[in-house]
Amino acid sequence: MPNLIARLKRWLGVRLPPEANYAFFAENLADVIIHVGPDFRARYVSPSSLAVLGWRPEELVRLGPDEVIHPEDLPRIAESTRQALEGVAHPPTELLRFKRKDGRFLWVEGNARAAIDPATGQRTLLLTLRDATERRAREEALLRQAMTDGLTGLSNRRAFDAALAEEWQRTLRDGAQLSLMLIDVDHFKDFNDLYGHQVGDDCLRAVARAIGGAVRRPGDLAARYGGEEMAVVLPGADLEGATKVAEGLREAVLALRLPHARNPEGGHCVSVSIGVATALRRLGGTMRMPESLINAADMALYKSKRNGRNRVTGTMVLAPDDSGA
Repeated sequence: MPNLIARLKRWLGVRLPPEANYAFFAENLADVIIHVGPDFRARYVSPSSLAVLGWRPEELVRLGPDEVIHPEDLPRIAESTRQALEGVAHPPTELLRFKRKDGRFLWVEGNARAAIDPATGQRTLLLTLRDATERRAREEALLRQAMTDGLTGLSNRRAFDAALAEEWQRTLRDGAQLSLMLIDVDHFKDFNDLYGHQVGDDCLRAVARAIGGAVRRPGDLAARYGGEEMAVVLPGADLEGATKVAEGLREAVLALRLPHARNPEGGHCVSVSIGVATALRRLGGTMRMPESLINAADMALYKSKRNGRNRVTGTMVLAPDDSGA
């Protein structure tokens, strides 16, 4: 404890009560204080660990980092800790998931300061952990807002581009399939001219709700692509399955029975035309960019419009068989 108190005094850099009160300060701080040795294991844990993490100090001291840090966060935290202990870099403030004793993971903010242990001459870390649940919730809310289309409530173009790029790479790497729908509201310019832009916005919101209701798998993503065009990314879906989803979506929009006097193809109700493209990794495939899949879906959408609207057209594209594409 004396060594810890001395390091706390240097770390805080402020005037504190007499030396005898430093122990009181360390033992009653709301944040969790952990003294981490060069073996990455805890040497000391403050009593606040019970309230914040559900672990008693003597329990945490016996646990290794791989037992309490989320597997996805562990490599990043281990590397940051290693560099700090080696004096390579000052450890940044990190957000990480820490396993509580009840098995749940808690988002915490970790702040570390390197210090030399005067007893051993070894570089050690003083780590503070603070409950970051509210901060994480705020960040996630801001991220959702930044990736959501304000009019329709679907994902926006930025989210669509990111999801498509990620799923395309997964398709090339895993030899999987990837389907994409492009959806266009039939004669939407005429709709706006006839009913006004405010009603046009209401129409897009209703169509978006129908699309969101028809796309049910957790990994699927429905987005506003631009204007009256929307898109759906269907990871792992083959052409038959994606076409079936598209037909269900088309029927869901038609079932809204939104009046559209200038859309005879939809029975004078709002309807959509859909183009579906499925990428399949095969030997000799040449479609090397996600834009190729978009272009294929766009061509299928064009055929749906040319052949009478209010319909679904599908096509297949071949992605290359090497994951380095």
